[in-house]
Amino acid sequence: MTGGGPSLVLVDNRKDLREFLASRRARITPQQAGLPVYGGHRRVPGLRREEVALLAGVSVEYYTRLERGNANGVSDSVLDALVRALQLDEAERAHLFDVARASNSTSRPRRRPAQQRVRPGVQQLMDAMTDVPAFVQNGRLDVLAANTMGRALYADMFDDVDTRRPPNHARFTFLDPRAADFYPDWTRAAADGVSLLRAEAGRNPHDRVLTELVGELTTRSERFSALWATHNVRWHTTGTKHFRHRVVGDLSLAYEGLALTADQGLTLLTYTAEPGSPSQQALRFLASWATSPEQPTAHDPASAHDRA
Repeated sequence: MTGGGPSLVLVDNRKDLREFLASRRARITPQQAGLPVYGGHRRVPGLRREEVALLAGVSVEYYTRLERGNANGVSDSVLDALVRALQLDEAERAHLFDVARASNSTSRPRRRPAQQRVRPGVQQLMDAMTDVPAFVQNGRLDVLAANTMGRALYADMFDDVDTRRPPNHARFTFLDPRAADFYPDWTRAAADGVSLLRAEAGRNPHDRVLTELVGELTTRSERFSALWATHNVRWHTTGTKHFRHRVVGDLSLAYEGLALTADQGLTLLTYTAEPGSPSQQALRFLASWATSPEQPTAHDPASAHDRA
């Protein structure tokens, strides 16, 4: 930072392509790729560059140029051939196309994106979900809006938030010690969060706010830094999450991530419990706690399961 304002950070688009390709081939053995394995010591456990080139049907020189970050003139058909050779899933395929496209663009300073807002109609929709935790987040994992149940579920994350910026799942996961208790499988939650941020970095490589977030987390969390270096990406669409809430205890909730097509880059996430399950009973108690005049700040020994 300088006295004249924030310094401009230039994008190294080629570095992301280079490291992503190298990390993907490193995880695939010749046996997994269906290649014959001959005797002799291999310097790397994964595929060699010439093996990837063979599988993708391109020359070794061409693939080497790609892995050095030079995707100038690369066609979609070649990228799809690499998708097959490296056995990428849909999220990884999209990321490969994103970073290849970015590597072709001229590096320029990262820019602060326009402020994202949640439309009143979306907030009204969430507020109508009186027994379902729901919130809207962007690709940086900022929570831009939530309903009462969403705030109650993530009560720790909404506590003591800097009013100058929205609550952020990644900051909470890596910088708030309460996250280790809130997520019974913290390791998975941490890896998922980093994978989502890495995918967003591919989609929006010039997002200055994202760059600042990643820089902050890399500096303050060794675990984040190690996970960021894996270049893993994923999409946040559906699945099950486990929580240990300080008031209602253990929860196992199914989540759905619904892209708001009228609001580019925003996703509505909802959580539901299996009917008749202890988690549904816990959600009911959470709803009661969320609307009570005096909310306890510590875990109540009489859990939601006992009160149901």
